[in-house]
Amino acid sequence: LPVFFALIPIVMLSSPGGFFFRQQRVGRGGKIFVLHKVRTMFLDSEVDGPRFATHQDRRVTSIGRFLRRSRLDEWPQFINVLKGEMSIIGPRPERPEWVEEFKREIPFYDLRHAVRPGITGWAQVNTGYGVGKAGAEKKLNYDLYYLEHLGIAIDVIVVYRTLATLVRGQGAR
Repeated sequence: LPVFFALIPIVMLSSPGGFFFRQQRVGRGGKIFVLHKVRTMFLDSEVDGPRFATHQDRRVTSIGRFLRRSRLDEWPQFINVLKGEMSIIGPRPERPEWVEEFKREIPFYDLRHAVRPGITGWAQVNTGYGVGKAGAEKKLNYDLYYLEHLGIAIDVIVVYRTLATLVRGQGAR
């Protein structure tokens, strides 16, 4: 909490807008929930519609780059965990617009909604950031593997690889 109290004025002074970012995501059973994050992009960065973040994305603020690299922007998702909408480990939740598209285009895509989505997951520690249909297909293979092998062993591996990624600061966009 002290880190977040220190970050609030920095984020708010870096660009107009609030500290928190809220966005609809699809959870267990296809239920829509509001995901919480620290805002890392300029306001109105999606006026032309939803887009995946890109490498060196110009919509990301200077402090936002640090927050993404350090993964501090993800910590408010523990609110979603406490509310029972997310788990610490599981398939990452996607936006409803993309879920509808992927369900039509990718066989078995909806199976990933059999469990609560996670802050980190098997797909994230094995593939990193996936973009578009190709990325969703690749991540789905890992998500389905995770669902088939649910248990403490795979969760321990995910936690270990997540911590290693945090230490190295890899994969952030």
